[in-house]
Amino acid sequence: MERTGNLETARQVERLVARAGDLKSELVAFAQGPRFVRRLEAWLDAAADEQGFLDEATAIAVIDHFALQHRLSDGSTVVERFVAQHQPVLAEDERSMLLGWQDVVEGVFEVQRREGSAVLLHNLLDDLVYTVYSNMGRRALRNLRKGMFVVARVVPVLPDADAWLVSGSLSVYPSFDGPELAQEAVETLTANPQLLRRNPEMMQRSWEMQAEARADFVELFGCDLLVLEPHEAQSRLREYHRHRLEKAVAALPAADGARAMTAGPSLDDLSALPEDLLTAETVALVCDETEGLAYYADFGRLDALFADPALARQSGYLAQLREYLNDDSISPMVIRRLAQRHPEGADTVFRRLLRKPSFTWDEHGEELLRRRKKSHYRSEPLPSVTLVGARLAELLRAGR
Repeated sequence: MERTGNLETARQVERLVARAGDLKSELVAFAQGPRFVRRLEAWLDAAADEQGFLDEATAIAVIDHFALQHRLSDGSTVVERFVAQHQPVLAEDERSMLLGWQDVVEGVFEVQRREGSAVLLHNLLDDLVYTVYSNMGRRALRNLRKGMFVVARVVPVLPDADAWLVSGSLSVYPSFDGPELAQEAVETLTANPQLLRRNPEMMQRSWEMQAEARADFVELFGCDLLVLEPHEAQSRLREYHRHRLEKAVAALPAADGARAMTAGPSLDDLSALPEDLLTAETVALVCDETEGLAYYADFGRLDALFADPALARQSGYLAQLREYLNDDSISPMVIRRLAQRHPEGADTVFRRLLRKPSFTWDEHGEELLRRRKKSHYRSEPLPSVTLVGARLAELLRAGR
């Protein structure tokens, strides 16, 4: 029975892959149509270089992203409108495929092998293997060989089938470019840790590693929040990273440990604060359970305000809190920390700041944060520790 089901799925995938080329052409024409042309042209202009030149691969990527992922003023996407308005009405599995194309995977892939009309591509970013087809047929992938690398966008053929389609263009690289591409992959992962969400095991391990790092911080300093002058903060950070490194090295064989001590960023690099924090009166080092290690300028001034709300009468204190509330780069977590450290002063401080005599932190605090820090509530939190797969780590070592 299972074999019959698999055969039926394979036939459905084959039919949809063959149909995908025509549907994608129609979708691109729809996206370039009169109702969207101004917005699309603005996107293309923004992607051009200083001389206004736009290479073909970049133009294709821009159009593909616009058609599949850009949210229009009503919250819908171009592909959703295309599906809703298509005449004749699309078959149910074709509708499902097109709407599934909004779930784009952008990756740096290593070619594993060919499998019929598909290729198996290992994504260095999420450490998963994708069975990938082309809507232009078998010939479009025929030059890919084991060990080559591909930078591409892929989209699902069916939600529950391990079948993916190239979306847009492929950029193909020889095997010897692997180490350089690996470095780019790490930079991409660091900037976009949400890419790990497709691999629950890696995501879970990242959370575990973050918890271990926080436990080390608490073990070393006796708490998870320190308020220090900038130079002292850097000294404590150096102490913390040395502690972490020595602990990791102790678990390795001697030869590996010696290499680990000199590999990667130096202790000075790890403990360096951003330039704008070096002129602050104080810096808070917060090793939070959810958000990991973070730094906040002039936290000491706010800590003093919450401890003694009478300071609100003096110049600068409420202005500092207002800046924390309005700055989208500052997490709601740090405001919560202030209220938790000084619950007896939080109500008074916010009443004076907001000029609302009835404000209480317990009743209105979270609503205030959701209103002022909207971007922080739009998605689930991610670990600050980014895990890399074994193959990506191997390529990085080869690059060194």
